[in-house]
Amino acid sequence: MQVSQKPEDIRFESSLELLAKQVVEGFITGLHKSPFHGFSVEFAEHRLYNNGDSVKSIDWKLFAKTDKLFSKRYEEETNLRCQFVIDMSSSMYFPNDKYNKLTFAVQSTAALIYLLKRQRDAFGLSLFTDELKLNSPAKSTGVHQKYLFAKLEESLASGKLNVKTDLPQALHQIADLIHKRSLVVVFSDMFQTSNDTDQLDRIFAALQHLKFNKHEVVVFNVMDKTKEFNFDFENRPYEFIDMETGTVLKAHTSKVKDAYLAQMSEFKTNLNLKCAQYKIDIVDADINAGFNHVLEAYLIKRQKMG
Repeated sequence: MQVSQKPEDIRFESSLELLAKQVVEGFITGLHKSPFHGFSVEFAEHRLYNNGDSVKSIDWKLFAKTDKLFSKRYEEETNLRCQFVIDMSSSMYFPNDKYNKLTFAVQSTAALIYLLKRQRDAFGLSLFTDELKLNSPAKSTGVHQKYLFAKLEESLASGKLNVKTDLPQALHQIADLIHKRSLVVVFSDMFQTSNDTDQLDRIFAALQHLKFNKHEVVVFNVMDKTKEFNFDFENRPYEFIDMETGTVLKAHTSKVKDAYLAQMSEFKTNLNLKCAQYKIDIVDADINAGFNHVLEAYLIKRQKMG
């Protein structure tokens, strides 16, 4: 069984670095007979010692037990570059100021950065709305980690209404800026401000740009599943406000629920089919479900990449 890492179990008043440590350490503690390497032990695995290998890598304790020479294959032998891309448009501030999709995306990213630092992998950060706000290249130093945590904390304090989204433009820019093969991890609700029918085509043209440049891509589709996917509202009139455009819609939930659910289901189906077509991993990231599914999805992708 894994240790619960639901939002209500995390001390949000802590600094982002302390919170990330709490999330990751709790996750690692909860791994039981993990299929992943590099957590309960210092190194990934043993392999037979070959002539020419550094003697520093020999496990002398194992030699004493087996009378055979084995080398430790450390995680840094297969270093990864990971670029985190976070949508900071106004729709990410749903459902409220205290805890929302952006908070979840930022805290998940902080936890993953902490995890990558443990594994000596490199990590970079890109923040975008309808334009690219920040693009920091991937590094693996402690100074860089603290810099990114500071930028992430700043992002939580910069919320504004009526800030639109242009995910395709941001991804095209990022694809041009990343010069070495990387794992690109996108946190977004995948909602475009535009209602154009070709919006998914624009998004996937940008994702294809990343794939064409030999990057691997994981999309965490951040959502408040109860409200945004299940439309779980009381049966009464509401005033719905588009957080990116300010458009107001007054409606009774019973009048619009069926149409909303049908449209959302079609959107999700098309999104998943497109991702499967282009071999892009997409993971539903419900902000009320905790952080374990994000960390697990990352580790599975990390293992596949070798």
